[in-house]
Parts: sequence; C-alpha cells; structure tokens
Amino acid sequence: QVQLAESGGGSVQAGGSLRLACVLSRYRGNRCMGWFRQGPGKEGEGVALIDNSGQTAYSDSVKDRFTISQDNAKNTLYLQMDSLKPEDTAMYYCAADCVGAARIQLAHPNIGYWGQGTQVTVSS
Repeated sequence: QVQLAESGGGSVQAGGSLRLACVLSRYRGNRCMGWFRQGPGKEGEGVALIDNSGQTAYSDSVKDRFTISQDNAKNTLYLQMDSLKPEDTAMYYCAADCVGAARIQLAHPNIGYWGQGTQVTVSS
C-alpha cells in the first residue's frame, strides 16, 4: 500500500522558516507531486507543485517565499517555507501521482495519493 508521510510541521513566529518533508513508500507512480493546505475555516488551496516535466508552480500567496523540491533517490518531496506569515497557518498535505501542467493541477487537482497532513502554525 502506498504511503505518504509528512513531517516538519510545527509552531513558528512570523518571519520564521520551516521545511516540510514527505516520504513516499511503495510508490511507483509518476513524478508529479505537490503540497496543498487547508487553513481554519478556509477552502483547500494548492500551494506548490512539480509536474512530470519538472515545471513548478506556486500559488500567488506563497510565490517567492516557498520552494518545492524533490529528491528522487530518497523518494522524498520537500517544501521550504521562508518568511512565514500568520495566514500560512494550515494543515499541509503532500500529494502525488497527478497528470497535467503544474499550474492547472494547483487549481484543479486530480491526485492519486494524499498524505495525512502536518500542521503549521504561525503566530504574529
């Protein structure tokens, strides 16, 4: 059974940084992977995604602050989050096995596998 295990969440003050990691176990899907989040009382939102061609896309709210990357040898997906803001507070979910351009997948995800999520809390 495929498993996606997120880690790296926690509590941080505004302006701080966190690095999320997602380890994929028994995964044999494609290289399209990303991060999504859902804040308290908010709709789910695509944060960052790498598509099968290696193109990346970011939501406007995190562009220039967050960086998505993959380590294929370790089957691990990362999200480096810098200059964190209180509005970044959310449960962050790792996602894998998608098809299509990164920008489209962020807005209209068609995802094969999801992780359980890791909580990020940013205080002012």
